[in-house]
Amino acid sequence: MPARTASPIPSALEQLGSPADPLTSSDVADLHRFLILVADPRDARGLRYPALALLCAAVSAVLTGARSLIAIGEWITDAPQHVLGVLGFAADPLTGLRPVPHAATVRRLLQRVDGDALDAAISAYLQARTSPRSSRRWRQGRCDG
Repeated sequence: MPARTASPIPSALEQLGSPADPLTSSDVADLHRFLILVADPRDARGLRYPALALLCAAVSAVLTGARSLIAIGEWITDAPQHVLGVLGFAADPLTGLRPVPHAATVRRLLQRVDGDALDAAISAYLQARTSPRSSRRWRQGRCDG
């Protein structure tokens, strides 16, 4: 029998609203505002993709249903070019296309990033997206999670 997941993410996702209310570019800009506080643990030499774009892509993948590192990598690979642009990936000056990172690049960043800082940034983002009524329920302890 498979183990039950103990992650609070699915219950937090239910607080975001219905699928008819998808993330917009202003939501991603708001996500940038929270994730910019997470420090990039990588050496500055030889970086091809900014940490902020990689983190925004990973968080967006999870918010849309990705539940593993493989699923996050697949989501980023399958993302349309305009979505990659909104997330912060730069276009190649010769082709105009936005190259996607290899799944191992995303995995290595997520392994090295400060988990507490990332958790705090995502939690603050989710709390900012909830309606005042539902966030009041969270503060009063009426929601499990």
